[in-house]
Amino acid sequence: MKYKRLGSTGLYVSEICLGAMTFGGDPAAGTFRGMGYLDQPQVDAIVGRALEAGVNFIDTADTYFMGQSERMVGQALRNLGVARRDIVVASKTSGIVGPGPNDRGASRGHIMDSVKASLDRLQTDYIDLYQIHQTDTVTRVDETLRALDDLRSQGLIRYFGVSNWHAWRIARSLGISEARNYGRFEAVQAYYSIAGRDIERELAPLIEAEGLGLMVWSPLAGGLLSGKFGPGAETPEGARRTTFNFPPVNTDRAWPIVAVMREIGAEQGVSVARVALAWLLARPAVMSVIVGASNIKQLDDNLAATDLVLSSEAMARLDQISALEPEYPGWMLTFQGDSRIPKPFNPKP
Repeated sequence: MKYKRLGSTGLYVSEICLGAMTFGGDPAAGTFRGMGYLDQPQVDAIVGRALEAGVNFIDTADTYFMGQSERMVGQALRNLGVARRDIVVASKTSGIVGPGPNDRGASRGHIMDSVKASLDRLQTDYIDLYQIHQTDTVTRVDETLRALDDLRSQGLIRYFGVSNWHAWRIARSLGISEARNYGRFEAVQAYYSIAGRDIERELAPLIEAEGLGLMVWSPLAGGLLSGKFGPGAETPEGARRTTFNFPPVNTDRAWPIVAVMREIGAEQGVSVARVALAWLLARPAVMSVIVGASNIKQLDDNLAATDLVLSSEAMARLDQISALEPEYPGWMLTFQGDSRIPKPFNPKP
């Protein structure tokens, strides 16, 4: 297992992050009811196996099964006797957690209420990385940042991050943090896969330029890139994609990509999923890839992606088949080139 810095901080996290969206026992609980229904013994086994492999990073959220995921993460760490200092716990707020008008959003009020509830469920005194889960179009960004900075000063959280925001909004928040001497977002959690490279247009360049850490969610596009779907695959009954078709993927683009990954996987004797994860782990902006698992076999295959090094030829094939369609201003920047880089000057004698 390799470890990378959490943004510009001195904290190191494993390049594989264990996602806890499958941790829950009530099929009717919340938006994420299609993700899986693991009970506490199953969760303990999955967390234990991840820790054995060197994973020190777990990501959950207050909306996952309406708090059940957080409870199970906290109980698993207690059941396994994990020292708090040895694990980096990430959670999220701002999603809908109740029927009231203030049971959601990124206001100071909701953030202060949410963190206390999450700490209680996680059975911990602090959250290492606390993230704003979605865009709140009502609350001013400076209100959100001030609340997060206050929580950091109180020791209830250590770092904070953001998920599913536009690049311009993140850039604006970084400017506010610098101007007002607040702590800043250190991590960005975003959807990224070889079949969904949209973040390479704006988000990834911002992340690299500002030294943020990219946490990738749904690296297999909701299981679409697992090898269980597409031409030549025998889709198992009840597979997640058949009941929870998310995130949206253009399958006209995805199936040719899967076909190439099948070829590369066959050449190296590994699964399609492992090839998809290895491609992501090699991307320069990526800090950690979040993998969720419903069983140990699936988890082991995902963890093994850390040992798979794709050849330059394989990477080139994957990059070419999955390349984004040119969009403005990207194609214009390519057309113009970088005129600020001097070219060789060879005057005629």
